[in-house]
Amino acid sequence: MRLNPDRLLPPKHHIYYLFGADHDAMYEAAEALLTAGDEALRMRVDVSELARIEEESKNMGLFGPSRCYALVRNAQSANPKQSAHLLKLLGSLSSDHRLIICAPGMDWKKALHKKMQAVSSLPQCEFKLPDEAGFKHWLDHELKKSELQITPEALLWMAERLNGMRLAARQMIERLRWYDAGEGKELDLDVIGELLGERAPGALEDWCHAVAMRQPEAIQIASRLLRDQQVAEVMMVSWLGTRMQQILMYAWFQAQRDRNPIQAAKVFGDARQKVPKEAAYWRGPELTAAISLIVQAEKLVKGASVEDKTIVIERLTLDLINKESLLPS
Repeated sequence: MRLNPDRLLPPKHHIYYLFGADHDAMYEAAEALLTAGDEALRMRVDVSELARIEEESKNMGLFGPSRCYALVRNAQSANPKQSAHLLKLLGSLSSDHRLIICAPGMDWKKALHKKMQAVSSLPQCEFKLPDEAGFKHWLDHELKKSELQITPEALLWMAERLNGMRLAARQMIERLRWYDAGEGKELDLDVIGELLGERAPGALEDWCHAVAMRQPEAIQIASRLLRDQQVAEVMMVSWLGTRMQQILMYAWFQAQRDRNPIQAAKVFGDARQKVPKEAAYWRGPELTAAISLIVQAEKLVKGASVEDKTIVIERLTLDLINKESLLPS
């Protein structure tokens, strides 16, 4: 049973098989299917954890059986034993529960994929990479949802450079939201180019890289950006937030043994050469703490404090490069 990606909601089935090359769109749809509906236990598991789904789906609560909604994130990496377990779940899971099976980049020659497609009653949805016009339409819709105003030339320029990279586009939209700060001004090509990283001071990229490598010279670079080049603090926070998100996503896909984690993380531009080296300097909890610090700094530089904005950026830089101060001992 083939389904259209645009018509998955509201959920009408209790099992879904999602696959295809557009990983970002697939995971967005999977999350929407997981969160839609009434109260239930919601789980995100790897294909090696299928026993957890069986256990929770058979769990008897005080007032009868409880619903279990589960998302399997990486069916494409299933070994033969896990594949057999997954196929067994298709027939044994009752309609009270919901199972969303994600297989990003699944090889069409793989036995599991062929067996899944052979189940005619299984709702299946393929996520193909959008063409240029389709991506531009999606990007325009997302910008309007975020209440951002940009010129037609800037929209076209963004679509050309980010074509197909939804995660990178969402990071860019978040940058624009930080920059706009709710003012609702129309943003032109010059602003978009600077924030996307093609028209910004070279030292800004140097600063992000130095922070990501946890190098002491990041302090001097930050001071030069703030005092000599007069770079806006919100722009610095935006750039650094994007870089740390890229490192976090790269580290996650690397831990999942993805064949090309840099591509799966949708890292673009010069960062493709730097992020793998930078990720080696961070542990998972440190990345989470770093992003939390960046969010706090973003609030401060946008007016949530009377504290000097320059000091906010310099303290953020110092905290991020100092391993001892980032996490409690």
